[in-house]
Amino acid sequence: MKERGDKVLGEERRDLLLQWLKQSASPLTGSYLAKKTNVSRQVIVQDISLLKARNEPIMATAHGYLYFQTVPSNKKYSRIIACQHSSEETIDELNTIVDFGVTVKDVTIEHPVYGDLTGAIMLKNRHDVEQFKNKVQETNASYLLELTDGVHLHTIEADSEVQLDQVCLALENKGYLLPRS
Repeated sequence: MKERGDKVLGEERRDLLLQWLKQSASPLTGSYLAKKTNVSRQVIVQDISLLKARNEPIMATAHGYLYFQTVPSNKKYSRIIACQHSSEETIDELNTIVDFGVTVKDVTIEHPVYGDLTGAIMLKNRHDVEQFKNKVQETNASYLLELTDGVHLHTIEADSEVQLDQVCLALENKGYLLPRS
């Protein structure tokens, strides 16, 4: 069912969004999905919210929307690390992590009013880090760590514990890792 201008309507559009997200191995931006369905990006944001409310495992990342597929794959190891550094050191911190083949899944801060605030960033390599940096600059956004004097958490994920240990040592050597006490 289509309206003039090939605008895809309501439930049909949400079904298509779900199908496209499930088929894509990389994130799809709201702008891309809006263009494909001939609606505004805000309509897509609302559709994604409706799909999430139906318990569809969709994650909004800095690169677009991802359908969180449960695929049997190699075992992944994850760790939550506590870091502190300046905004200017953010890109060096992220590159240090991805250079070991480790994914930065998210960043979390503890806000005095809102509690834990988490942003899914899903950075796997230097290209992802560069895109993330460009997006922050283009939108004039602030890094979450700016709200907490540089203190933040990352969930990191790798194929081995050794990679996670190597990242922690490298971050510690640069003074970015908060000591466990």
